[in-house]
Amino acid sequence: MWLLLFWPAFGLLFTLLERGGITSGFHPVYCALDGMIPFCEYFLPLYLYWFAFLPFMLIYTFLKDVPAFRRMMYFIMVTYIITVTVYFIYPTCQNLRPAEFQRDNIFTRFLAWFYVYDTNTNVCPSIHVIGSFAAMNAAWDTKKFQTRGWRWFFALSAVLISISTVFVKQHSVLDVLWALPVCAAGVLTVYMPKIRKREKAPALEKLSQ
Repeated sequence: MWLLLFWPAFGLLFTLLERGGITSGFHPVYCALDGMIPFCEYFLPLYLYWFAFLPFMLIYTFLKDVPAFRRMMYFIMVTYIITVTVYFIYPTCQNLRPAEFQRDNIFTRFLAWFYVYDTNTNVCPSIHVIGSFAAMNAAWDTKKFQTRGWRWFFALSAVLISISTVFVKQHSVLDVLWALPVCAAGVLTVYMPKIRKREKAPALEKLSQ
């Protein structure tokens, strides 16, 4: 349970970075592919899916698979600390949001409010993407979700959530791409020791025989 204290600590730090005036001189993130990807509000449900996807795996592993919960939290701690360090050293922003919406519907109305609530700063690498892969890795790490169908479900969820961030213009393609090496650092730090231990087990068993 002590690991859960990371969340309020991270939330406070992130809020200070976002609204506390700690950082300035934000660098716009943009690539040519961003201009080719149209704004599409219909990706909003996938984007919001993240707010259930990540908490679900945290709650499930906390209640059902404590070792997987610990590894998930360690992955989040490693990757989120890397991310906020990058935000502090190299502050970024994005200017991709549409000035006005071509359509008026429940999705665009929500996004109009959400854009005001959520600033366009501290975007690269994307925490939305990192959190999605944290949930995916945790699911793959549990006994419950070891079947091929479940593994594909969680992998597809992480990918679709990541894609949604660029269509609702919350992130640049670069934000998504830079999140991947951060995730790789988390996997190497947290999950690779377990994988290596599992691979060594059969060899050690043969030697003991």
